[in-house]
Amino acid sequence: MLGNEELKYWVSFSRIPGIGRVKLARLQEHFASLENAWKAPAKELGKTGLDAKSVEAITVLRSKIDPEAEMEKLQQCKVKAITCESPEYPWRLKEIYDPPPVLYMRGEILPEDEVCVAVVGTRKATIYGRHVTEEIVGDLARNGVTIVSGLARGIDSIAHRAALEAGGRTIAVFGCGLDIVYPAENARLARDIMEHGALISEYPLGTKPKADNFPRRNRIMSGMSLGVLVVEAGESSGAMITAELALAQDREVFAVPGSILSPASRGTNLLIKEGAKLVQNYMDILEELNLTIIPRQMEMKELLPTDETESRLLKQLSHEPTHIDNICRSSGLGAAVVSSTLAMMELKGMVKQVGSMSYVLARAVRETSDEASYR
Repeated sequence: MLGNEELKYWVSFSRIPGIGRVKLARLQEHFASLENAWKAPAKELGKTGLDAKSVEAITVLRSKIDPEAEMEKLQQCKVKAITCESPEYPWRLKEIYDPPPVLYMRGEILPEDEVCVAVVGTRKATIYGRHVTEEIVGDLARNGVTIVSGLARGIDSIAHRAALEAGGRTIAVFGCGLDIVYPAENARLARDIMEHGALISEYPLGTKPKADNFPRRNRIMSGMSLGVLVVEAGESSGAMITAELALAQDREVFAVPGSILSPASRGTNLLIKEGAKLVQNYMDILEELNLTIIPRQMEMKELLPTDETESRLLKQLSHEPTHIDNICRSSGLGAAVVSSTLAMMELKGMVKQVGSMSYVLARAVRETSDEASYR
């Protein structure tokens, strides 16, 4: 394990644009340590095989960077730096073409986080996308799968929250420094993630979110995961870039199908057409990844309605949102009865309200006409 003396030079080099893992390896090989490389004259740096632009960047920028001050900033922000030589570094991420030399982290990555799946999708999630994400991610989290995403609006945020609400672990990969939460409205979510997982970034403190940062951020999300689940995505989107990166990294790609009329599902439907695994529930992912996780017994059983009222309401519901007014009309039941019964069924996990007083089935429920089953 690196001591603070060597680590501070890894951190300092991470502040110099264009100095990635390959160039750091050359510096290490030539100088035996990054400390020696940091202090070497420009002429000696040129003998390492680095291009003139990189040599100039090092010689100009290192005069503006204080390695000791860099470590103090990390300590003040409670941020930990781990290098690709550290045993804490996600081993799967080391296998990709361009692994980040340094990862900055708040929270903790545990050994069980090796079993992780990245979840990505549109920032403008539909009701369908929200519901599917909550259901599949919740089930994955309850079965010990850590959820990796990018803290963006839409599907990313929904995935993080669903994992936390299921009592699972989740990791958010930033496209900026860890002292900046982007988008700002996710500050509370970021704190919750830190307590039940980790926030990670390859970008040093103070790095502002820029458009160019996010495609590079996506390679970390896919690179550290067993596979990537795309819930909703346009044909040209960050989620599709993540799927392409996953394929290049030899990771599995999963996609949730959607309406051919929905712009939000054009990307996912295209992925399925091109060979991505079609996902209808969490078991599709577990089986494809050959995970030896025992699913919850409750999820392996079908739910039974406990009385005739519940049975009648269930017949009016599907996985498409149905407004409570339509449920009352089609069931022939009064509004008060429907409202109170649906509230109880939601507590049981049989149905779910998805906004504007509309309801969907939460999971498979077996219908029965046998009155004995109600007792």
